[in-house]
Amino acid sequence: MRSALAALIAGSIATPCLAQEPVGCDKFKWPLDKEQAMLKGDATTVASGTRLSGAVPLAVTVSLVPFAEAKLPVPPERAPKSPASYGGFVDIAAPLAGGSYKVTLSSEGWIDLVQGGHLVKSTAFTGALGCEGVRKSVKFDVAAQPMTVELSGVASSTIRMAVTGD
Repeated sequence: MRSALAALIAGSIATPCLAQEPVGCDKFKWPLDKEQAMLKGDATTVASGTRLSGAVPLAVTVSLVPFAEAKLPVPPERAPKSPASYGGFVDIAAPLAGGSYKVTLSSEGWIDLVQGGHLVKSTAFTGALGCEGVRKSVKFDVAAQPMTVELSGVASSTIRMAVTGD
């Protein structure tokens, strides 16, 4: 009886550590309907290192390279979990005004935003499994100047990305 009780207590203590990500489009911390539509629609494919001149909101498919060859302008805040992952970056012309922007990805990957040669700290993030076209979204407060979105830790050589105002 004691060993069964001990196993039950140990299991209940360990469960929060093994918590899984939420599943479903309704599990994100903020609505991503617009981003989901953008990511599922037609998007131009661009190579890593491309300077995008289109206005935000925008959606593109980014062709990535093996992470070791990505030549990111600033090292990512977090190193990729797998050395076999892909990475890349795109430069985005200055938004009309500074403010809060979201970078949303179609699949798993790490997002960093760079302005003035420095990483911009994210203000919030959300992710969920099982939502067609959307996997993760990160918010950043940016200045009214060009920005670079760096992607790393991506499992495939392409990823869809949407950048929207908040």
